[in-house]
Amino acid sequence: MIVGVPRETAARERRVALVPAAAHALVKAGLKVVVERGSGDASGYPDAEYVAKRARLAARDEVFAAADVLLQVRGPGAAPDGGAVDLARLRSGQTLIGMHDPLGDPGAVARLAERGVTAFALELVPRITRAQSMDVLSSMATLAGYQAVLEAAARLPRLFPMLMTAAGTLAPAKVFVVGVGVAGLQAIATAKRLGAVVEAYDVRPAVRDQVQSVGAKFVEFELETAGAEDQGGYAKEQSADFLRRQQEQMQAVVARNDVVVTTAAIPGKKAPVLVTAAMVAAMAPGSVIVDLAAERGGNCELTRADETVVAHGVTILGDTDLVSRKPFHASQMYAKNAETFLRSLLKDGALAIDLADEVTAGTLLCRGGAVVHPRIRELLGLGGAEGGQA
Repeated sequence: MIVGVPRETAARERRVALVPAAAHALVKAGLKVVVERGSGDASGYPDAEYVAKRARLAARDEVFAAADVLLQVRGPGAAPDGGAVDLARLRSGQTLIGMHDPLGDPGAVARLAERGVTAFALELVPRITRAQSMDVLSSMATLAGYQAVLEAAARLPRLFPMLMTAAGTLAPAKVFVVGVGVAGLQAIATAKRLGAVVEAYDVRPAVRDQVQSVGAKFVEFELETAGAEDQGGYAKEQSADFLRRQQEQMQAVVARNDVVVTTAAIPGKKAPVLVTAAMVAAMAPGSVIVDLAAERGGNCELTRADETVVAHGVTILGDTDLVSRKPFHASQMYAKNAETFLRSLLKDGALAIDLADEVTAGTLLCRGGAVVHPRIRELLGLGGAEGGQA
């Protein structure tokens, strides 16, 4: 079986789906690996390293033509600027593994099905213990939380740590993290290591211990939070009245902090607005907001995706490529997730798609010319489950 790795074409995307070490692991497992020339250049993995690990180099068209399985960071649905061209390169019976943004763009899944492609979405890997080594969302969120704090520290006109100097004592920066998933926890830990005073909030009160374990203060609001978490461990979408009361209580917390990092996102939904324009106006000039939900509309009312907005003297960063700013380790982590996932599908050197396996069933988008994932079928108006998925 041949595994193909095309170069990523999405704007500002510097990751590669398979690093040389992961390619070598697949070769040792009996597979052949063909990599588009230059795929790893932007992330620090030159062609020579792939060759040294027994991968073959080829042009893009040859990679698509030769591969039985393609590994990508961003599939056609998650790479709108280059996805249409790649869609035409795909053939019936080919398997595509990567991130596809299926909940945000279910139409892209339908187009893959029309091509006869078997597609798996790594962002739909269930959050179960057995699948932790395949969880790309957690891997990438770790890097996003880390990079968000570095970006804030670079923009903030003051230092993060408290320093006692001959010129006087410098007070530490105050950081508020909204949303305590993987990205939020890493943001807290990074800000603490830089010396900031950190507090954090999440609609799920169960994360209090996690917040305190990394040295932050957990902020509580007078809100009814029963049922705030779904079965997958993600925060659930809340009512307009809940969000209004949450905003009212959050205003004082936002105003007293120098940096706000927001991470709240609902898969497939527009991000909830948690930081209003009025809250921004109440912050001290020079303060910084880093909105990790910018790609989904933003948690801050004034966020603009891939833009830096300055309002009332506050800098609001809506960058959507934070993970790609650390492409070496981002690629390493993603590649390990993808390699582990692919190996879980293998039996005697060939793909064996077992729909009784909840990881396989939960990530399979389309197969045999049909969209088979129940949730994507609902979004497309196709009715009930197809293909025996649970």
